[in-house]
Amino acid sequence: MPKIFFVIFFAIVFSGCGTENSKTSEATAEINLKNSIISFTDDDGKEINMDKPAERIISLYSAHTENLYYLGVGNKVIGGYKTCTYPPEAAFLDMFDYNGDPEAIIAANPDLVLIRPFVRRKSPDYVSALENAGINVVSLYPDKLEEFDNYINKLALITGSEEKASILLTDFHKELDSIKKITSGISEKQTIFFESTETNIRTVTPNSMAGLAIDFAGGENIAKNSSPIEAGSSIAEFGEEKILLNADKIDVYISQRGSMNSGASKQGISERPGFDTIKAIKNNRFFTINEKLISSPTFRYVKGVREIARYLYPDIINDISEYKNDNPSTRRDFANILFKVKNLPLFIPSSSSYYKTERKGHTFGLFEDINWQDRDFDSIETSVEHGYIEEIKENGKEYFKPDANVTRDELAQTIFVMGNFTSNNKNIPISDITESKHQQIVQTLVDNDVFKLNNGKFEPNRVVTNNEILKILFEL
Repeated sequence: MPKIFFVIFFAIVFSGCGTENSKTSEATAEINLKNSIISFTDDDGKEINMDKPAERIISLYSAHTENLYYLGVGNKVIGGYKTCTYPPEAAFLDMFDYNGDPEAIIAANPDLVLIRPFVRRKSPDYVSALENAGINVVSLYPDKLEEFDNYINKLALITGSEEKASILLTDFHKELDSIKKITSGISEKQTIFFESTETNIRTVTPNSMAGLAIDFAGGENIAKNSSPIEAGSSIAEFGEEKILLNADKIDVYISQRGSMNSGASKQGISERPGFDTIKAIKNNRFFTINEKLISSPTFRYVKGVREIARYLYPDIINDISEYKNDNPSTRRDFANILFKVKNLPLFIPSSSSYYKTERKGHTFGLFEDINWQDRDFDSIETSVEHGYIEEIKENGKEYFKPDANVTRDELAQTIFVMGNFTSNNKNIPISDITESKHQQIVQTLVDNDVFKLNNGKFEPNRVVTNNEILKILFEL
């Protein structure tokens, strides 16, 4: 999109709006094409003036970092905050902490430090030290979903990525509208309770990002009339008493996990007095969701909305029609089939310490041949993290090999991991058992009549079709 568009856009939309310190007021942001002048008021009410887009950025908020990578300017980010885990490469940035020594940032010589208003309120001396050192500090944060576009456009202005922002925002809203269109046509709506914190069994306000996600996903929010715990908060009171009064109405129970809430487990929920009477708990429809997906202002919000929709209406959202065929199945197909048929909860690292912990198996996001921008990244990573598909290690590196075909031997291992199979000592003769990499698994599954033999052969290296995979999964 031509830069001149943003001159017109910001002048029309934001001229004459409110006071300088108002979150909804925005001074005219303009770009002089000759001198590359960028000027606007940030969310701390500070006048920002830049003669060119930033080239060396330190981001002290993980959402800013994530959005910069989406905008295609991750190469300009030289440092992040300690909670950065997405995209995976952001977890390996030099990390800085506004609770620490500002000299660390000053020594890194950035031309821009991104913060949010919370940082200035919590560590005013830290921010002042950066500004006194001549570093440009910009504070941005969209309090509401309706402010997201404006927030992204500002990030784009100061990083020179306006055209990319326009494309991403268009797709963002198209995807949200697509989910809403699907779920709005569902006649039997599912009722949901969204637990934001275990403390006092609180929920979210209806107009919060998480509350709006429930609407997009087509859920009936049992707590839609809840009031915020304080003015401006996205957390609302609900409580144990109301939960139990509505126990027979709650179809789906979702617990949010994040920095403010570790997230309840199904067992933990069931052990709360009376909670085993909740319809969702009795029907095994309890789920957790990471707050990064649903309460953080990033482009991954769409994934969070879709995830809630999957929990509410799995048979509709997890459409597998494209895999009902006799085509040889690839590992990419296999991951998508598993993700949808088993309705696997989307995996993302839940802790900033994830990449600091030594791992024996696969490390999220570190495949050499699948990156976070791949269309099937989520289903592939989730299937592997659940242990249903093995990573392939060569020369100390991890590969997924998405185009490789799935064999009966590989399918057998997946089915064994999914099920609860034990040896029944039938020991049915398998003439080609030695060709299998998983001989004991194959023997157990054949003995349990999960796999059939062909003239006494298992055929471990035979490629399976998508229909063969679907058939055996539905028979489990």
